[in-house]
Amino acid sequence: MAGVLEVFHAHFTAHAYPMHVHDAWTLLIVDDGAVRYDLDRHQRATPSDTVSLLPPQVPHNGSPATTGGFRKRVLYLDMTHLDASFIGPAVDGPDLADPLLRSRVGQLHTVLAHPGDEFEAESRLALIGDRLRAHLRPRLPRGPRPDHGIARTLRDLLDERLLQPLTLDEAARLLHAHPTHLVRAFSNAFGIAPHQYVTSRRIDLARRLLLDGQPPGEVATDAGFYDQSHLTRHFKRIVGTTPGRYARLTGPPSGGPAVPV
Repeated sequence: MAGVLEVFHAHFTAHAYPMHVHDAWTLLIVDDGAVRYDLDRHQRATPSDTVSLLPPQVPHNGSPATTGGFRKRVLYLDMTHLDASFIGPAVDGPDLADPLLRSRVGQLHTVLAHPGDEFEAESRLALIGDRLRAHLRPRLPRGPRPDHGIARTLRDLLDERLLQPLTLDEAARLLHAHPTHLVRAFSNAFGIAPHQYVTSRRIDLARRLLLDGQPPGEVATDAGFYDQSHLTRHFKRIVGTTPGRYARLTGPPSGGPAVPV
């Protein structure tokens, strides 16, 4: 469906996500338990009565905050309803105590499970986007956000070379900076090391390819990994399951996004 890149349902009892980033907005509700996570160096937690909105390109992790783990439902949204101007406000306050919003997100998950109800799903997503913007708009900055300089330049280079081999020494030569300075500047600016950023971006791409029905063996190379075992090791560490199992659970239904369980 337009605006929704992926739907993800999961129940984790012990898995802890490492620091990673997504290209998409992560709209999260927790049905059982609670999730503890760090976003932009601040510890957060999302109990079952809130909606959490994690912005794209901002590193975060996640682990169970209660005994017995947590059960969550996630929508990964593109920039259609929330553009980049809302990233800063979402970082400042990602957890929204809004019963109506939470109800609407739950209703959208239900509708997306039934192919043929695309018009209803689009209508519900529009209402969700409007309510999210209402929460975030009062926090919009009045002035320009500071430029991170060399860190932003390195991120652009990593995005450009995502599927190609790139060593730290080569990046340093291209950007006329010392390798150690690059790592420190990037980590200080974005809260994640450059190699962690690249790996999580590649995992995001691998998920998209798997959702499109591409075999895991082909996905590894196409997503920039050395081989399938290299992909599997990082995929399981970040997503919490193997690419093969993820692919088996995510056959895309006709007319709607894939729905892992």
